[in-house]
Amino acid sequence: MEQPGAPFRVCNPSNRSERDLTAMLNPGLHKIIETAIGREIEAYTFYKELARQVTDSAASETLRWIAAEEQKHRIFLEKFQAEGKGPQDMRVADVVFYKIAEHLDEPEASETLDRGQAFLIASHRELRSFKFYSELADLYPEGDTIRATLLRIANEELKHKEKMEYLYANTAFPQTDGG
Repeated sequence: MEQPGAPFRVCNPSNRSERDLTAMLNPGLHKIIETAIGREIEAYTFYKELARQVTDSAASETLRWIAAEEQKHRIFLEKFQAEGKGPQDMRVADVVFYKIAEHLDEPEASETLDRGQAFLIASHRELRSFKFYSELADLYPEGDTIRATLLRIANEELKHKEKMEYLYANTAFPQTDGG
């Protein structure tokens, strides 16, 4: 029986396969996954709405792309919960830490957003998602399948942040003829 306030744990008997993972997830973890799925749905809706608000077609297209990425995350989480698909289904990539979102305030979403502001809003949102999944992963010990899965999702969010910050930097500080 799980103690109140104790980290969520998964029983990991060696005779169980990866496919049996869902049978081992405790109710607390199911709640976490449901919360994560809800966050992915919220992110998808947010980016679709932001894409609608932005008048710049390139920014709108990019925001629709990231909305589709959030939808992929939702689908992954639903499969993880239903079928026990583990972290091997997601690749981990090296990410450049521009740290733009950490140093610039997040603009308000509005009908008058320019391309750079839209990318900066997205950067902040992806940073919050990265922190969410990273902090959840910290509830599990090294080597735990759940921890590895959450860290891979966190890495996906960080890759999105990197892309949005790259686009922001190239929009806010465009290359000039002088170099």
